[in-house]
Amino acid sequence: MMFVAAENTPTSFKDFTLIMPAISVGNVGQLAVDLIVSTLNMCRVGYIHTDCLIPMAGNNPYATFTPENANDLSTNAEVYSSPELRLAVLQIRTPIIQTKSKKFCKLMVSWIKASGFSRTVVLSSSHAYQRDDQQLLGTPLRYLQTPSMQKVTGDRLKEMEWREMETVSTFPGVTDSERRLYIPGGGATKRLFTDSCAEDIPLAVVLIFCSEGDNIPDAFTLLNHLNTWLHLVDPPAQTQPRWRIPASWRLLFGSGIPPALF
Repeated sequence: MMFVAAENTPTSFKDFTLIMPAISVGNVGQLAVDLIVSTLNMCRVGYIHTDCLIPMAGNNPYATFTPENANDLSTNAEVYSSPELRLAVLQIRTPIIQTKSKKFCKLMVSWIKASGFSRTVVLSSSHAYQRDDQQLLGTPLRYLQTPSMQKVTGDRLKEMEWREMETVSTFPGVTDSERRLYIPGGGATKRLFTDSCAEDIPLAVVLIFCSEGDNIPDAFTLLNHLNTWLHLVDPPAQTQPRWRIPASWRLLFGSGIPPALF
C-alpha cells in the first residue's frame, strides 16, 4: 500500500486526528465520513494505492458543480484534510478483497503509524439482530479504545457516559468464564482494533448496532454521537449539528425507475 499525495499539496499529518470508516453493515461509517467531508468542505490531498481493495473510479461525490471540481474523478480510497482543524479523513468506497483483509489491516496500521497521527477513530457498525442480551437495552452506540488511546483520552468517554463495547461468552449456554470481543457485520473493525493494540497506536472505534436498509438515519446518529466528543461542528445550544448532504446521495438508491418501462 502506498499513499500518493495530490500535486502541490502538503502531506504531513503529524499530530492530526484521522477519521476512517470500516466497511461494515449498512455502510454507516462511509455515510458518516461523506457527511464530514461535505460539511467541512475538506480538500482531497491524495489517495491510497493498494491491491487489497476492489478497483473503482467514478465522478466526484462532493461536486458542487463548479468548473473547479465538477469533472474530478474519485477512486476507491481517498484522503481529505482540514489543516485548520488538524483533521484528516480517509474515505474507502469499495469492499476489501476477502483474502486480503489481514494484509489490508496491517498496511493501514503501518500507514497510520508512519504518518504520525495523534489519534485515529474508526467509524463502524454491527448487526443489530446478533446483539447479546446485555446489549439489547439502552443506546445502540458503543466504543472501544486501545490502551494507547486510553492514555490520550483518560476518562473522558466514561465521563460522557459513553458505553463500551461488551465482550460476549465464547461458549454461550455452556460457560461464561471465557469471553471475547465479537463485532458481527463489522468487517475489518476487530482486526484493525487488535492490530492497533499490538502496535501501540492510539485508536478508538465508535460503532452503532443497525440493520441493512436505509441507513442514513444511523449515519446521522453515529456522527452526532462522535461530534459530542470531537466537536467537528459546534451547533447552537439545544440543537443538533447541521450536516451537509453531498450531491452523490441523490443517487444513493439508484436513479429511479425509467418511465419508459410503463
